[in-house]
Order: sequence, then structure tokens, then C-alpha cells
Amino acid sequence: MERKRLVILGSTGSVGRQTLEVVRSFPNNFEVIGLAADRNTNLLTAQINEFKPRMVFSASHPTLFDNETHLMPTDPDKMASDQSTDIVMVSTTGKAGLYPTVRALQTGKRVCLANKEVMIMAGYLITELAKVSGELFPVDSEPNAIWQCLHGESSNPQRIIITASGGPFRGIPQDSLHNITPDQALKHPTWNMGPRITIDSSTLMNKGFEVIETKWLFNVDWSQIEVVVHPQSIIHSMVEFDDGSIKAQLAVPDMKLPIQYALLFPNRRFNRDIPRFDVSTQSQMTFEPLKMEDYPCYTHAINAGRLGKTYPVVLSASDEIAVNFFLNKQLRFTDIAKVVEMCLEAHVPSEGTDLQEIFQVDMLARSKALEIAKRFMQ
Repeated sequence: MERKRLVILGSTGSVGRQTLEVVRSFPNNFEVIGLAADRNTNLLTAQINEFKPRMVFSASHPTLFDNETHLMPTDPDKMASDQSTDIVMVSTTGKAGLYPTVRALQTGKRVCLANKEVMIMAGYLITELAKVSGELFPVDSEPNAIWQCLHGESSNPQRIIITASGGPFRGIPQDSLHNITPDQALKHPTWNMGPRITIDSSTLMNKGFEVIETKWLFNVDWSQIEVVVHPQSIIHSMVEFDDGSIKAQLAVPDMKLPIQYALLFPNRRFNRDIPRFDVSTQSQMTFEPLKMEDYPCYTHAINAGRLGKTYPVVLSASDEIAVNFFLNKQLRFTDIAKVVEMCLEAHVPSEGTDLQEIFQVDMLARSKALEIAKRFMQ
């Protein structure tokens, strides 16, 4: 396998750091030529010193590397579309990943997508682009598992079953969650992730995002997607085929596996740093129906996805604002869903087939969410 030139957007975040761990395991397969991050400039500097990319970007300190003669400060969209780039790992959060993803696909790159919001905001546009040029590979564990189950199959899926851990508050009614603190919500039972996605996992907004993502990535009807609660998080997704057979992807919860699968596809390689699942020691794997009444954020996500148009744009933007307010202890945990619901109810939708239109709706939705969130401030 020839050495691939890799750009990592969001290199200091959880997925970005684990991507670099995979690169360390396969130094002859990858050359890191671009790193982009936001606020963690100390870690970004350490990554630059180790991997020596020629393109760098710090969103919070855009002039930080201007005087470094061996570095080229470069916007993420230019990194993603640079003629020397082979693979782009999009591991940012929110709308920051949208335009770089578009530019990477337009210029024929492999996009390893770990940013759910890109598909939530512009699923139709992104999948249409991927049909024409480039490669679009999902990195999130559940869509990645679906992709693994479908690879090599000639028949279309009849049903896609996405698993959910249920988050840290599984089985606790909504009316008992008013006083949940950010520290409590950040303690996910099975995954170690960044703060935004961890809170979204505790509300199950993240699972609603995955349903929308799955609809676009795999071109299936809403009725073909099912979510079940699987607290052990060993089965990451399942696919049922015409004959009734169900294929499942099982692994210890560790993001390095889906990251590696996307980076090295179609090859599978041994990596001593990825833990192995020992079937003999797993005492049980259980499943239970998802009780939607316990997860209003999930319900809002499914409704927005089915409504389509620009509703998912508002869903993503309002959730990001509400989660930030909660993390800053300015909003109750249960008010996250209320802010999202009120933003969706106030929205007058448009078709959402144009990138500039999507960005405009996103901006207006954020403004509306800020206004509404301030009403709930503690």
C-alpha cells in the first residue's frame, strides 16, 4: 500500500487524537501533511513537532504559526482540497466540517467523516457529491458498523438496527432529571468522547443524528431504520437482509477500530493497540426497546429528519447552542430539549439544497436558539 497523505481536521479532539494513534501504528502507510484544531494550541504544537505537517490551522489563533518558516497556515477547506491531499479526516464538530467536506469531495479525496452534523445539515448535498467524485466513509461507530456489514453484499438491506447504550440516565424518567449536572452527564457508561457528543449521547440526540445520517449514507427509508437499547455497547449495529439473515459488527468500544477501517479500507490490518473482544468472558448481551418518552431530544431529531428540508439544520444548530449553555451551567439538562423544540416550532423551512442557504439557516437558527436559551437561563 502506497503512503497516503493525510489531513486531520480537529486533530486535538478525541477522534483526531485517536486518528494520530492509528497513524503511529502504521507509520509507513500515512504521511500527515495537514493539522487543524481550535483552542488547544499546546497540543496542536506538540502534534506539529511530532508529525511535521506542512499545513496547519488554529481557529482560535489563526496567526499563531505565521512566523514559522517551515509551516504554511492554511484554511481547512484549502487543506481538504489541496492537490497533494489523499485522505481527509473530518473530526471537527458542528458546521465547521461542512465546507471542507464539500471541497474534499469536489476534488476527489477520500473523506473519513466523524462529524455527524455535516450529514444532518446537508445529507442530500453530501451524498450527491459523493456519487460524482471522491469517497465518503463514515467513522462514527454505528454507521461504520453498518458499512462493514453491507460491504460485499449484493442485496439491499431490509432493516438496519442501530444500537444505543441508553446513556448514563437509562431508565430514569425525564421528570427526575431536572438537576442533572454537566459532570454527571459527561460520565458516559461505555465511550470516552468529547463534551458535545457526550452530552448528545446522554440525551440520545446523538442517536437521532445517527438515524438521519444512516438514512442518507445508505439510501434507505425511515421505516427501515430501528434503534434498540444495548447497554453493553458490544454490537454496534446490525443489518437484516431479504432472507432474514442478520449480520452484526461486534467489538470492544474503541474508536480506533472504525477510524482504522476507514483509513485503510479495503484492507484490514492487525493493530496491537486495538483491544480484542473476548466472547468467552462476555456474560451477557441484552437488548430492550427504546422508550421515546424518556428521550425527547431523540424524538425531536427523528421528527426533524422526517420533515426534511431545513429542519435538520435547525435541529443541529439549536442543539449545539443549548448544549453549550448546559455545559456552562446556564441551562438545566431537561431544558436542552425545550430549546430545540421551540426552535423547530418557530422555523419556516426552505428546501435546503443550496450550501449558502444552509449556512444562512444555520446562522438564523443559532440566533433564535440563543434568544430562547436565555429565557431558560438559571
